[in-house]
Amino acid sequence: MSTGNSMAVDVKDRADQALKDEFLRKAVKFTTERLRNGKKMASEEHGNWEEWRERGRQIRLHTIAHLDYYLNLFVENARTNGVHIHFADTAADAVRISLDIAAHNQACSVVKSKSMVSEELHLNQAFEQAGIETIETDLGEYIIQLAGEAPSHIVIPAIHKNRYQIAELLSKEAGEQLAADTTVLAGFVRKKLREKFLAADIGMTGCNFAIAETGSMVLFENEGNARMVSTVPRVQITLMGMERIVPSWADLEVMATLLPRSATGQKLTMYMSGITGPRRAEDADGPEEMHIIIVDNGRSNQLGDPEFQELLNCIRCGACLNACPVYRHIGGHAYGGTYSGPIGAVLTPALNGNTKEWNDIASASSLCGACYEACPVKIPLHDMLVYLRRRKVESGHGNRLEAIGMKGFAVVAANSKRFTAAVRLGQLGQKPFVRDGAISMKLGPLKGWNSYRLAPSLAKKSFRQGWEELDREVRSSLPQPDPALQSRMQAILQQRGKGERHE
Repeated sequence: MSTGNSMAVDVKDRADQALKDEFLRKAVKFTTERLRNGKKMASEEHGNWEEWRERGRQIRLHTIAHLDYYLNLFVENARTNGVHIHFADTAADAVRISLDIAAHNQACSVVKSKSMVSEELHLNQAFEQAGIETIETDLGEYIIQLAGEAPSHIVIPAIHKNRYQIAELLSKEAGEQLAADTTVLAGFVRKKLREKFLAADIGMTGCNFAIAETGSMVLFENEGNARMVSTVPRVQITLMGMERIVPSWADLEVMATLLPRSATGQKLTMYMSGITGPRRAEDADGPEEMHIIIVDNGRSNQLGDPEFQELLNCIRCGACLNACPVYRHIGGHAYGGTYSGPIGAVLTPALNGNTKEWNDIASASSLCGACYEACPVKIPLHDMLVYLRRRKVESGHGNRLEAIGMKGFAVVAANSKRFTAAVRLGQLGQKPFVRDGAISMKLGPLKGWNSYRLAPSLAKKSFRQGWEELDREVRSSLPQPDPALQSRMQAILQQRGKGERHE
């Protein structure tokens, strides 16, 4: 499956492609602003949002710190409920287990609800290679499946496409021209997918949260497709990241408050399904056979790491993407992996062992901290991005020119006289290049920056220069001390000092 920028070798090239795509930039900006404003309104309406953020953080910190206990409890209870539990150490293991279940059930078709883990595993391609028809039933996922692309957003997979582009894709599938009207397009997809639901041999879901105390798994959605996937087919496979545990249903209440508000600005998603095992004799629907594949794929490597363990706290709401000024300009495909935005810039290297291939994406950030402010469980992603950059340099993969430049800056900045002289030299040297308060030339380190914006010129008066002038003004306005009074005070202090020594 194409990522949309697969020919670009690094994040800068992929970002450059994205910045030249006017449709993508407008579509991403429009949707992220809507989601960001929705979150802001929903959190303000909640009243004590910061208290709930802290509560959510503490639940996640506690759970991950005791992940072995809660995973074992979940597995024990799920098996008691009749669920087949499988553990997958790697992506290859998860794919093999999924294919084995399909082969055992002689499956010809699979319908899927939204699952970022399945995208992480590239499971659709594996099923298709095995001759098994695989259909995404989430509207956004269905659109990008038709386009042959990966998701561009954790929550809104087709965020980078506008309705005219979507109408073009669906018209090809329909064999007729469909109006670029959301009602018409959704109606076509609904009719098309209903046939697939009824014919599917296997339903595959992700897992928003797994409840340790009862062995249940919980799905959040807005379209109702996950309920169809988890009730109509005879066999259900759930892909679950090993960190998706919460201890109890009471803890889920906190997550059910934080997740929808952070993701889409809703108080609650339209559907929240709790599934505790396969169909029982008294049940009207549900799968006869249920499998949960618990996926590691690099997650356990973060356990015990003081800098990255909190990464496992993520509840996949996508709020950090909507807040990130970099993501809002370049979209998700520029990050090159399954996960995009600030969480992707940290999670992708973490899951892939911090290999050289992913060294560059930690630099796709302004380090403004907007991701931390948006995160409902307070993951310090901006700090993690700095840690990743440090590891890159320490491993010898840094940019040599950048390293030389930083050493030079350190020498200059370590001495106030050198720093002041450098600022004054810069103020003089920039004069031939400044136009209307900005530098537009595309030369050296300014080439990348000035390709899309103008570099502001150094101020005519630096902060230090302004501070020195202000200090002189204040001092000159103060009343001058009386020399005679000063002399008398010094004499008194000297006498007191002698008296203390005498005692």
